Amino acid sequence: MIPQMLSQVTAFVADDLSAFGQDPWWLILGKAVAIFIVLVLLTLFNIWLERRVVARMQHRIGPNVHGPFGLLQSLADGVKLALKEDIIPKAADKVVFFIAPVIAVIPAFVTFAVIPFGPEVGLPFTDRTTPLQLTDMPVAVLFVMAIASIGIYGIVLGGWSSGSTYSLLGGLRSSAQMISYEVAMGLALVAVFLYAGSMSTSEIVAAQNPGQEYWLGVIPVPTWYALILLPSFVIYVISMVGETNRAPFDLPEAEGELVGGFHTEYSSLKFALFFLAEYINMATVSALATTLFLGGWHAPWPIIQLWEGADSGYWPLLWFFSKMFLFIFMFIWLRGSLPRLRYDQFMAFGWKRLIPASLVWIVLVATIRVLTLEGGIDRSYILAGAGVLLALCIVLFFVGDSAEEEETTPAGTDAEVDAFAGGFPTPPMPAGGAVRGAARPLTFADRRTTVTGSAADSATASDQEK
Repeated sequence: MIPQMLSQVTAFVADDLSAFGQDPWWLILGKAVAIFIVLVLLTLFNIWLERRVVARMQHRIGPNVHGPFGLLQSLADGVKLALKEDIIPKAADKVVFFIAPVIAVIPAFVTFAVIPFGPEVGLPFTDRTTPLQLTDMPVAVLFVMAIASIGIYGIVLGGWSSGSTYSLLGGLRSSAQMISYEVAMGLALVAVFLYAGSMSTSEIVAAQNPGQEYWLGVIPVPTWYALILLPSFVIYVISMVGETNRAPFDLPEAEGELVGGFHTEYSSLKFALFFLAEYINMATVSALATTLFLGGWHAPWPIIQLWEGADSGYWPLLWFFSKMFLFIFMFIWLRGSLPRLRYDQFMAFGWKRLIPASLVWIVLVATIRVLTLEGGIDRSYILAGAGVLLALCIVLFFVGDSAEEEETTPAGTDAEVDAFAGGFPTPPMPAGGAVRGAARPLTFADRRTTVTGSAADSATASDQEK
């Protein structure tokens, strides 16, 4: 059933895509340059915003010296990184070591090519109209996912080419982490495709903003997919945090165990490119979440009812970036609130929780869509059943781990473990294999140097003489 519905997605693509591909070359170049400038300035602002918000959460001041309110601090840091000495490790693969940051940062810019910022607008001083979007295509969302996947190569190759064990482990972690959470992210978007009937970003935005309907003539019927497809929205938000390597999922660059992870050996402008790629990817997934779940550039419900011109002209840029900054603030809030997860817990959460939940939700959404389109079931029954299923999933989400851990905990793990028996600094595995759940405390052997009787007597006598 699901493959049949997905095979018909391109048949629903309307003629609205005909507005794209008609711009002259100078307008296309202007749009591309504008997107590049906006993303660079947005990165500088996001770095400043993160430092200020986290400082406020930790009762500190944050950057407030360079420029008004410290807004030029990010620019000063960027200039400092560009002027620092560029160090290349002796054991590094110099060609790959140089190319890796470029591979990481270019896909971050390219993905914004299909993000719709607003409707068709008139260009100042001309009679030409153009959509506030560089381009669009029938499979625009798949294009974003494919280009974002290329960025993984930059991180993996950067860790491998450094010639450092810490960097290699960070690259391996990143590859496993991004692949795992890309699966969950892609499955979360299937429900959006089934409801919108298209993979085009502009078509998905239009599908979330039909003519407003009301319950009892007063209560507006929700049309944003963040409300209609709430499980998909939650899964996507969790997956996008893991996809961008942000706290509490910043395991590829965990300074507690990997120094700096995949970019440990990088400095100067190459490190700045990795830094730039991280913040642009954060903006990309936020913009995609705004497009797919929060109605895109359309004004929210109270504003659009009170002001008819809210969705015309250049005003939609304000609504789009306001929604996007909500997600960016969420990234910052998580970084300042939650501790880093353990790696095995993080991977188990992705494969054992998010992906199975996504598969069950896809089957449910596909069934509901078929029944709804054929007119065979009332929507109120659908909502009631979805609510019961969601409550059941939430209960099962928190139940079952403790009993399983007690059954799988091997016997004999309470025995004393000599942490130096396997050779410093790598401790031995616990008896019976790895332990699930919280790590058991290690009992270290007494390795204090003992003082002989004669040495102790002589030390006591010297103290008495003094």
